[in-house]
Amino acid sequence: MPPHWTLRKWRRRNERVSDVMNMQVLALAFLATAAVGGIAWVFLYPLLSGERQAENRRASIARADAPAAKQTEKSQRSRREQVESSLKDLEARRQQEKSVPLSVRLSQAGLDWTPQKFWIVSAVVAGVLFAAAMFVGGGLLGAAGLAFAGGLGLPRWALGFLKKRREAKFLKALPDAVDVIVRGIKAGLPLFESIKVVAADSPEPLRSEFLAIIETQAIGMPLGEACSRLYERMPLPEANFFGIVISIQQKSGGNLSEALGNLSKVLRDRKKMKEKIQAMSMEAKASAGIIGSLPPIVMFLVYLTTPHYISLLWTHPTGQLMLVGCVIWMSIGILVMKKMINFDF
Repeated sequence: MPPHWTLRKWRRRNERVSDVMNMQVLALAFLATAAVGGIAWVFLYPLLSGERQAENRRASIARADAPAAKQTEKSQRSRREQVESSLKDLEARRQQEKSVPLSVRLSQAGLDWTPQKFWIVSAVVAGVLFAAAMFVGGGLLGAAGLAFAGGLGLPRWALGFLKKRREAKFLKALPDAVDVIVRGIKAGLPLFESIKVVAADSPEPLRSEFLAIIETQAIGMPLGEACSRLYERMPLPEANFFGIVISIQQKSGGNLSEALGNLSKVLRDRKKMKEKIQAMSMEAKASAGIIGSLPPIVMFLVYLTTPHYISLLWTHPTGQLMLVGCVIWMSIGILVMKKMINFDF
């Protein structure tokens, strides 16, 4: 083989080796550049993009929110404690209802009597009934029983009737009064001024009760406590709800207009439910009234037709005892039927 062919082959081989080496160098350079770029991306991108500043800002916000969260939790815990305290007060009041003094019952009925005047009126009623029974020939025992029952029962029944009638008028006007207070608060009036508006424009007995709240607050008692005392003069759950809402708002704050608006809705719903219960139980009440009134009606009709036949019940001693026993048993039956047909709500 000529020498120039060997030289040419050697040059071609060197060129191929050089090309391969150049490719390897380029590949290594590319890989090194990519590695350096990746490292730079990892370490420099958070600084250049502001991600670290964002993380620091989020951390600072979280640290700033921690006291606020603790304060919110503390406020919620305080509100729960106040609600529990109010519920305990409600339970204590319910237990105290079993032994209400006579003076308080007179005030709840809307009477400005003293207990002494009430007992004097009861004695007068008993004396009148005793004289009437003796005049018609009912005998000493019958007259004494009638005087005892009438002197103790009739005034107390009248007192309970006046109390229930006053409570019914109060319940009828209370939702509208709460709505007036809500509108006043939304219009920018203070709570005390809104209560004054209600006291000026509402019918009795709502007017006198809210005037009592104003007078109590005017002598230095906090408004929440003055509203809570409304339940003592008007022993109704609705009045207690109103006092609790005002008392909690005065202690812990909150959206009073929203709370009173919800209270107004609850009061109206309770009124609707009570009327529905009354309508559904009216048949049972009518039946109880008919059953309870039949014996006196039959007795009166027999007296009109044959008076000598039934007059032995109040002229003869045995008849008088039988009459007293009948009255006692009839009273027990009427009380049992009343307990069965009355629904507490």
